[in-house]
Amino acid sequence: MLPLPMASSTAADIGPAPRASAVLAAFAAVYVIWGSTYLAIRFAIETIPPFTMGGMRFLLAGSLLYLWARRTGVAAPTRLQLRDGAIVGAFLLLGGNGAVVWAEQWVPSGLASLLVATVPLWMVVLDWVWAGGRRPSVGIWFGLGWGLVGVALLSGDLSADALGPGAARGAVVLVFGSLSWAMGSIYSRSARVPAAPRMATSIQMLAGGALLLALGGGAGEWADFRLAGVSARSWSALAYLVVFGAIVAYSAYIWLLRVSTPARVSTYAYVNPVVALALGWALADEPITPRTLVAAGVILSAVMLLNRLGRARGAARRGSSATGATGDSR
Repeated sequence: MLPLPMASSTAADIGPAPRASAVLAAFAAVYVIWGSTYLAIRFAIETIPPFTMGGMRFLLAGSLLYLWARRTGVAAPTRLQLRDGAIVGAFLLLGGNGAVVWAEQWVPSGLASLLVATVPLWMVVLDWVWAGGRRPSVGIWFGLGWGLVGVALLSGDLSADALGPGAARGAVVLVFGSLSWAMGSIYSRSARVPAAPRMATSIQMLAGGALLLALGGGAGEWADFRLAGVSARSWSALAYLVVFGAIVAYSAYIWLLRVSTPARVSTYAYVNPVVALALGWALADEPITPRTLVAAGVILSAVMLLNRLGRARGAARRGSSATGATGDSR
């Protein structure tokens, strides 16, 4: 998982339309690469302890993004920006991504991606009870309940008999990790971070990476860890996560937010689990049962419903604000 700052610009804001081939290539990168990171994580933690792997990944990616930002003239962050960026990084990467890398020791990558897809469900609730948003409508409550039905269905494929004693525990950690990711996303709306996306993300990655590395040390991961014992597949997976997952796909995502609409770009949330399930089945012999497919359909349809209702509420809120402003001016 990666920080996903939403831009307010639309395709109409940036002048000439980009080439269709470039847009398609960028969407393919976000769809396929981010969907494939779940399997890459599984391969990486085969011989690298999970928290240590996550720390290495984000420290490397954050350092590269920071140097890139500074080389292109972006100002260094202030102390306040460092503090808020570190808080966002702690929620998103220590809590959110840390849950994924730890849980994938037992939970198949495809099923992990489905549990992570429940983040929008948490976002709706947190926006109401924590961020002072509007009370959810009946339709949104239905979407939340429908999503929980999908999670309940999925729990049948995470039983100890099917995947071992650690699967259920990993699923619980993934649920709390998704909550942490949602909390970080809500907090990031008001966080004082650099305007340049690369600099803002580099701060989050450096802070989250350092915290993950420290957690790995505290959990005893370093005691028996030897670089010489890391397999070629794990090194390759880590390199893929750094270069493609954290830099290439993220850059494509930021560019798409400038040349397309947020609604279209947000479709990655529906495609990533499908990609993760397919790759896990094809490359890692992860099982896909009929129950998994039904649960996937339920969870993703709930996310799509909540996304659509959320956009409608946002449009209504903006329209109401615009009407009120006009009345005041008169």
